[in-house]
Amino acid sequence: MKSLVIGATGIVGSYIVQHLLAAGERPSAMSRSVHRDEAIDWVQGDLSTPAAMDIAAFEILYCTADVGLLADALPHLDLSTLKRVVAFTSTSIVTKMDSEIASEREHLRRLADGEQRLIAACENYGVGWTILRPTIIYAEGRDGNVSRLARLIRKFGFLPLMGSGAGLRQPVHAEDLAIGAIQAAASANAINKTYALPGGEVVSYREMVGRIFDALGRPRRIVSAPPIMWRMAFMLAKPFFPGANAAMGNRMAQDMVFDGAPATADFGWSPRPFRPVFAAL
Repeated sequence: MKSLVIGATGIVGSYIVQHLLAAGERPSAMSRSVHRDEAIDWVQGDLSTPAAMDIAAFEILYCTADVGLLADALPHLDLSTLKRVVAFTSTSIVTKMDSEIASEREHLRRLADGEQRLIAACENYGVGWTILRPTIIYAEGRDGNVSRLARLIRKFGFLPLMGSGAGLRQPVHAEDLAIGAIQAAASANAINKTYALPGGEVVSYREMVGRIFDALGRPRRIVSAPPIMWRMAFMLAKPFFPGANAAMGNRMAQDMVFDGAPATADFGWSPRPFRPVFAAL
């Protein structure tokens, strides 16, 4: 089947392309910059200007870009052969919708609205849809979550946490998400459903950080700090987290855990435990 991957240069999209190639497919891959590869049909395009896109017909669409933009762009695509849409959003729709940060609340409101508009568009055109909501995504050296923590540890040799960092997390590797997306697209049981995609292991925020120290071959120097001290440390680290905010400290005590069993039952979701490797960092 012919696939189109939108967001093909991102950490999840690039893995989707790799696995489609490994399965013997020649996918189409869209990005805003120019790319050339004899094994891939690269398309330069931007979802914000869908009328300018020129993409040959395809049967499966994978999207790791903004789901609302995809909803708006769908009518401009060649839908004559399209059977399935698999789109990524985030479990943050559930955990952070009531964030104390106004801009974060607005972003998640738009994301949730984009989900609903994409579902409506797919149903209007008779296309099966699947929405995938990952937890904390990582890909060693490439992501803005786990890898940024690794860079802080390498720079300072220690990491402060606000309080004990007892909140539970389920980091999920980007390659596992790519595999899951392809499995979901092939499963009739996953049509017209939304799934949480957590990682294969539940760990506390503190243990998550500890395993990053382990992966770097560094001793676990984790400092539990009261709110005032943590906020001071956060200001020092802010250049490494341009999009971060002080509310991160409060969340270190909150559980953000999701059930992956429906995805396992419907399309074989089987993510790896959290054991990052930073040899290439």
